[in-house]
Amino acid sequence: MSRDAQIAESEGDTNRTDRRAAWQARSLDGTTRGLLARDSEAFLHQSVSTPCLNAITRAEGVWIEDAAGRRYMDFHGNNVHHIGYGHPRLKRAIAEQMDALPFAPRRYACEPALALAEKLAAITPGTLAKVLFTTGGSDAVEVAVKVARAATGRHKTLSFWDAFHGAGTGSAAMSGEMLFRSGPAGPLVAGALHVAPFGGYRCPYGTDGAEASGRACARMIDYVLTRDPDVAALVAEPTRAVPYIPPPGFWAEVRRICDRHGVLLIFDEIPTGLGKTGRMFSCEHDGVAPDILVIGKGLGGGILPIAAVIADPSLDVGGAWAFGHYTHEKNPVTTRAALETIRIIEDEDLVANAARVGALALERLGAMMARCPAIGDVRGRGCLLGIELVRDRATREPDADLAEAVLYRALDAGLSFKTTMGNVLTLTPPLTVTPGQMTDALDIVEAAIGEAERALRA
Repeated sequence: MSRDAQIAESEGDTNRTDRRAAWQARSLDGTTRGLLARDSEAFLHQSVSTPCLNAITRAEGVWIEDAAGRRYMDFHGNNVHHIGYGHPRLKRAIAEQMDALPFAPRRYACEPALALAEKLAAITPGTLAKVLFTTGGSDAVEVAVKVARAATGRHKTLSFWDAFHGAGTGSAAMSGEMLFRSGPAGPLVAGALHVAPFGGYRCPYGTDGAEASGRACARMIDYVLTRDPDVAALVAEPTRAVPYIPPPGFWAEVRRICDRHGVLLIFDEIPTGLGKTGRMFSCEHDGVAPDILVIGKGLGGGILPIAAVIADPSLDVGGAWAFGHYTHEKNPVTTRAALETIRIIEDEDLVANAARVGALALERLGAMMARCPAIGDVRGRGCLLGIELVRDRATREPDADLAEAVLYRALDAGLSFKTTMGNVLTLTPPLTVTPGQMTDALDIVEAAIGEAERALRA
């Protein structure tokens, strides 16, 4: 990074820190400040975690409530609250399981773990059928890569810059976000190769349009795999978290490229799986099945941590090794929670609801973009939506300052979400979101953009 870039980044961090402090000064009461002080003292500090922004005391449905009693629609939720927070049916199932069988050592079979494995084999695309559970998505990604290495006899991986696959030593190496690759993360695991991802509004290959970007990206994947025969797997998010939707035919072409080079395709659906994009798995939009699928986050119903690796049966080649060997690999409580979460998603038709409400949201976002010059692009599927803010539509210069200001104005109005890549307002509500709640949220966003823009441009 150049010295000028370092200065600009430092100044941007200072502006964001000042804005955060100003919001806390006017918004938090003494009790909350006391909680945050204790939290800051108790936990190791790290970016986007500690120190905290606020303190919450209640989470139910789409809502979180802070220590001062203010409620916010949570359109962030770390992508765990697919069925809403505290679903009563899920809480009952967890309580029943704790009474019946609270734990099972991994070398023993138990009904909840078996039932979940069989359910995942039934609902995942293609021929995926063999399962292994972990306690988090980062570990699941690393297990998937170990399986690919065992099956192919190769050791390298190929993934996208700007992707996130976890914070573990191996998964951070495969990730493309510098936040998780820099500082104490290095030196990273060797053999983790990267290419620029597909885009659209912002294509790293310099193309114009999503289709051209997809073609350029596919060509680069083919180029790298042609020249490096040691790649075991391509690890990728089928729908990028920015979010960027893959152009039609992109994944089908990449599937053919991987098959031609003997490279396994691993889809990381940790944030997008289980209905987030309006299909049970986002790769189903493209009709492409991976060799290995990884899910997590929402699998635990927003209560318990659990992730899963689901692989093609032909990849069951590691009987002599321990890929994961996790203490809670077949935990009956976490697996029962995951199974009940999937059943709730199915019984309440939440995947279809995400598709319907997401379509309404995209229509509204298109109209909002026509009214707001600061919006350079809108995109998404289902309950994964992005609003890209720019200083100028002609130059597409990102406006991270405006995005940060909008974030805090939205919090004042009762809406929580996150920003991605600095200038993209990323909305990821639960699959239970209603049309009315979505409308209310977008009303808040539009008003916040207008107010923040007027204040910054004054």
